[in-house]
Amino acid sequence: MKRFKTAVLAVGLVFMAAGYAGAQTPAASTGSSSDLKAIGAGLVIIGASIGIGMLAKGALESMARQPEILGNIQTAMIIAAALIEGLAFFALVIIILEVLFG
Repeated sequence: MKRFKTAVLAVGLVFMAAGYAGAQTPAASTGSSSDLKAIGAGLVIIGASIGIGMLAKGALESMARQPEILGNIQTAMIIAAALIEGLAFFALVIIILEVLFG
């Protein structure tokens, strides 16, 4: 699980760095608002990955304590993870649209 968290954190940081590097143009003034939007995109990825990691940790611990309700826990975990991912994708789409058209 620790490797997964590290990998997701690395992906989030790569998105932040790529967005920051892409926002820098020779004619750009200092303190551009697209820089903050790129940082926001990275923070969305990091926040969602931390949330899903905590969700999975709690579900696995509860499955270990009560294996007889494994199906109920898995269903609730999958629904919650899908909602977290959906929110993260929605936030990323908004940020990307703001960077491109805003």
